[in-house]
Amino acid sequence: MKKAQGSLVSFRRPDGGEVQGYLAKPEKLAGAPAVVVVQEWWGLNDQIRGVADRLAQSGYLALVPDLFRGKSTVEEAEANHLMSGLDFGDAATQDIRGAVEYLKQQASRVAVMGYCMGGALTLLTLSNVPDVSAGVLWYGFPPLDYINPSAIKGPVLGHWATQDEFFPIDTVGTLETRLRDAGVSVEFHRYLAHHAFANETAVGDGRIAKTQFDPVWAQLAWDRTLTFLGRTLWDQPPGKA
Repeated sequence: MKKAQGSLVSFRRPDGGEVQGYLAKPEKLAGAPAVVVVQEWWGLNDQIRGVADRLAQSGYLALVPDLFRGKSTVEEAEANHLMSGLDFGDAATQDIRGAVEYLKQQASRVAVMGYCMGGALTLLTLSNVPDVSAGVLWYGFPPLDYINPSAIKGPVLGHWATQDEFFPIDTVGTLETRLRDAGVSVEFHRYLAHHAFANETAVGDGRIAKTQFDPVWAQLAWDRTLTFLGRTLWDQPPGKA
């Protein structure tokens, strides 16, 4: 499959500030829906660019906002420092909302999809940004009291690891119940895996012993994600036109 040719772009936050991001375009841009991809705590690195590239190869316009303003790392302590310095509310309502509004200029439907820290930010975005058509969560959520389920209008897909030591699977059950009780369309999948099971760089890299890539579960979760996006974002799913 031909690799998408992504590039850095600039877009405006609602408050007028400027943010950069990595934009990957599909081969057929006309009529393509869009996805905002929200990074893990490592920053805007090659791995998360690769997620945007894969989405573009599947027919989506994908944008990864640079939440850390050019900074990235492979060290856990530095990643924690960068994440701790991030204003999550500002990131969701300004950076990510700005990315959604930028994509809405070219696509009628925009989803938000995030990993780990990005999963938490995706839920905050769904609670605060009305123009989002759907959300995809990969093993990450904020404190549950920060989420307003009644404000979430689009369907939500979630991928969770039963052996995740960072985001306990019991709390995932509580989150699922709260979303369903508020009338949100929820599709949660649980995998016998560790945190970051879909990150191909989480293999013997020494960063966090509690993470582990699992290619089988990662592929299944990706296939489920494409099915979900095809069902929720396209008037006519890819390949059916």
